[in-house]
Amino acid sequence: MPYKRILLKLSGEALMGKRQYGIDPERLAEYAQEIKSVTKKGIEIAIVIGGGNIFRGVAGASKGMDRVQADNMGMLATVINGLALQSALEVANVPTRLQTAIQINEVAEPFIRRRAIRHLEKGRVVIFGGGTGNPYFTTDSAAVLRAIEIKADVILKGTRVDGIYTADPEKDKQATKFDHITFDDVLKKGLKVMDTTAFTLSQENELPIIIFDMNTPGNLLKVVTGEKIGTKVNL
Repeated sequence: MPYKRILLKLSGEALMGKRQYGIDPERLAEYAQEIKSVTKKGIEIAIVIGGGNIFRGVAGASKGMDRVQADNMGMLATVINGLALQSALEVANVPTRLQTAIQINEVAEPFIRRRAIRHLEKGRVVIFGGGTGNPYFTTDSAAVLRAIEIKADVILKGTRVDGIYTADPEKDKQATKFDHITFDDVLKKGLKVMDTTAFTLSQENELPIIIFDMNTPGNLLKVVTGEKIGTKVNL
């Protein structure tokens, strides 16, 4: 296998499925099976999930809410999503641990790096909730930070598009897809992969990113087994 330990980044919106907001149990069950197929290959997997299906801090701040309060609400939304994903995985008989950057001891472990790595070594899926625990940082930043801390081999960013394009493929039918692109070229072309803080942190630590379509059954397993799915960003 090309990767021994991966970090999967999922957006909160991905959990909505066909709904307008909230969590779709069917989509959760589908994701749980996709993740289970990876664990069966002996690959260690950690997950960071967003909270945009429930509350997005930036959106709250744009409506006049205090930014710190809004971001705290957004971080709590990621914990809710983490609990939902944990439940779906356990229904699929996948052992999990939920760790949070904000201490909520009644529902999750606090994030402790060594403990997280030990869980991974024992074959448990580790879900990181609560973002970085700090306002003004996105879950993209949390994903890169946690990936570096646990020494992940790659970040897999599951989206609803199958990679990085020259333009938005949902708006521009002439947009072409990159199979591979360097960090420098992403910046030169002004392409949107992650927020600047997260992307720069990944580049500085030489941590590759693969953008792929998470909603196509089997894609996650194909990516981790080395098939050319999506777009790979590295040096």
